[in-house]
Amino acid sequence: MESLCFHDGNITNLINKRYLDVRHDSSQGLQMHSSLVERMALERELEGHQSCVNTIAWNSKGSLLISGSDDTRMNIWSYSSHKLLHSIETGHTANIFCTKFVPETSDDLVVSGAGDAEVRLFRLSHLKGRGREDNAVTPSALFQCHTRRVKKLAVEVGNPHVVWSASEDGTVRQHDFREGASCPPAGSSRQECRNILLDLRCGAKKSLADPPKQLFGLKSCDISSTRPHLLIVGGSDAFARLYDRRMLPPLSSSQKKLPPPPCVSYFCPMHLSDCGRSSLHLTHVAFSPNGQEVLLSYSGEHLYLMDVNPAYGSSISYTSGDVSNLMNFAPLLNGIDLQSSVSGTFLNGSSSKRIPATKLEKCKKLIQTAVKSLKEDSNFYYGIEACNEVLDGYRDEIGPLLTFECLCIRAAILLKRKWKNDAHMAIRDCDRARKLNSSSFRPLLLIADALSQLGKHKEALEFAIGAQSLAPSDSEVALKVESIKDHIAAAEADKINKANGGESRFDPRAGRVLSLSDILYRSDANSDASQDGPRSERDDSDDDGELELAFETSISGDDGQDVDPNVLHGSLNLRIHRRGDSTGETGRANGSCGSPTSSQKEKAVYQPEAAVDMKQRYVGHCNVGTDIKQASFLGERGEYIASGSDDGRWFIWEKRTGRLIKMLHGDEAVVNCVQCHPCDCVVATSGIDSTIKIWTPTASVPSLVAGGAAGPETSNVLDAMESLLNFWSDLGCMSLQKEAYIHLNARKAENVNLILLNTDTWI
Repeated sequence: MESLCFHDGNITNLINKRYLDVRHDSSQGLQMHSSLVERMALERELEGHQSCVNTIAWNSKGSLLISGSDDTRMNIWSYSSHKLLHSIETGHTANIFCTKFVPETSDDLVVSGAGDAEVRLFRLSHLKGRGREDNAVTPSALFQCHTRRVKKLAVEVGNPHVVWSASEDGTVRQHDFREGASCPPAGSSRQECRNILLDLRCGAKKSLADPPKQLFGLKSCDISSTRPHLLIVGGSDAFARLYDRRMLPPLSSSQKKLPPPPCVSYFCPMHLSDCGRSSLHLTHVAFSPNGQEVLLSYSGEHLYLMDVNPAYGSSISYTSGDVSNLMNFAPLLNGIDLQSSVSGTFLNGSSSKRIPATKLEKCKKLIQTAVKSLKEDSNFYYGIEACNEVLDGYRDEIGPLLTFECLCIRAAILLKRKWKNDAHMAIRDCDRARKLNSSSFRPLLLIADALSQLGKHKEALEFAIGAQSLAPSDSEVALKVESIKDHIAAAEADKINKANGGESRFDPRAGRVLSLSDILYRSDANSDASQDGPRSERDDSDDDGELELAFETSISGDDGQDVDPNVLHGSLNLRIHRRGDSTGETGRANGSCGSPTSSQKEKAVYQPEAAVDMKQRYVGHCNVGTDIKQASFLGERGEYIASGSDDGRWFIWEKRTGRLIKMLHGDEAVVNCVQCHPCDCVVATSGIDSTIKIWTPTASVPSLVAGGAAGPETSNVLDAMESLLNFWSDLGCMSLQKEAYIHLNARKAENVNLILLNTDTWI
């Protein structure tokens, strides 16, 4: 396919503007320009840790880098010399998951959080004059009030006195260094400290319509750099929550569980808000540099971008009723009559200006590329990229006719590609297309196909009949109606046969695309009840630098608190648990908080909140094996999105269009952390390897796929993705139990990376 342009402008023109307009500041636009991103390559590896590096962070000026590891050491690196300045023996007894420089302290104060549920504060000035081997430092403050692992720390720009910690115990705690240098350990008979800012222990939701009452473990949090009173958190359900710290109740202790406070906004892609999967959860949440957007990374899912203020952006708010309405047919009476020319009407209809001929020709070529992909049943990736370019790259200029056409084409390609949630994305496109033209049967027919893939055949029939009413003589529509009717009849006959004691010949899951998470979490007794319990806790890094695919492993220093007797152990630390297994502080089998009577009363009066839907999706990476997978904005303007992956690569997408523009091989197993330098075009990554990689735009030629620590590889993105599919093709349709352990162990011995792809097709 013809190379697509980027939307950050020509780098030569940006440089020339400095001479034409002295007021023009081009530094932000040049930091992560597309011409530089395409040349990103591995410059250096920083050696100093002895095990997995779970967290990295730059100081505000970018002169220092801090890292934390499974070896319980916290290292400080010089950016200019790439040398290890300090390696602090923190005293943590479990893996370090988060580290930060405390702002406005001249980079003297650093803080760490770990799997031993402790938060520790250190002064680097205490290391002055010591030798390289004398690194034991007494913490300046020790906070032991959490009861579960501390997964994320947050600091406020300009505030040198306070740090916030998010833990799997369901609380966000505020530690003020001015109030005391330590606090009593959890469960101590001494006075419990009152430092809980957010008590979300009973705050998890199964769906948008359900009240928050499930056990909740926090995985991530972030404070807006432009509006520091805004705090976003994410954890063991599908919903990120935005809070205004000025409106929260006073700090409290953990002696009494409080109902979760109301939040400013919920963020969740609409298709994930009602799935009810206990395995679905967030591993990372982050504000954009300007504070106007948030980025969510889901385990077993993709990355999603949302607007903080949807009224002023392109994303929308929705309710639980909107979720069901999207799946049920209802006639539209206010569609636009698309009789105008492609170049004559803008999407919003507010301008009579015609789209420039050059851009119109570009859009037509992109549409032709997508149509070719659809007709030839090949290069689906490029066909979708072409549609993305038209719809997102030129969204302010194209008219409704071209928008309608492109939406329908992209939906059709998505339904053929069948990657994870492609069917939901197709429904989303077709719903937009219906509102543009209510007299066309094409969106209805495509929605019917999508619902059939999702196993919703009765709903699919309604849309197919709706399409038939608009095109009664179309043979394709008639065949689709009959096909869905036959499928429903077969299912009913099979149901009757089973009721009479016969064997089932019909698979109710047939036609529905299975995700990798569905395969991994599916139990033998796949009942509704088995899907209601909360999933067991997962570990976030693997000892001895091995790859952790597991969802449940033990970690050093965790005192065995998460050990589950119903879990299989393998040589790769692979563990599979049943859905019914539950963990938590209350010990309830259903994982809920409070009495059943109070829960029923609460549900009767509960008024479901609205949530903010996605405005862009980023696909290609895999986030299954660890709970500390980050997603980051690159550059001072955040024009690009980056994430690590379980296949040892890290990925860069163009934020506006969702286009994948760079894949780099950064780890022998898993890349977890991706952190952009605050000023330069430099990115630091870390993961299961014990080294930190520094990436700069030093490649001789631009490329989409690039080698790294593992050496060169294919330059074709489709070849790279096919390698993922081929690996799982070798596995076949195993249940990922004993056979998978043997196969994966053999692959590990051959130094073949475990590669996962977030697709809905189980090869």
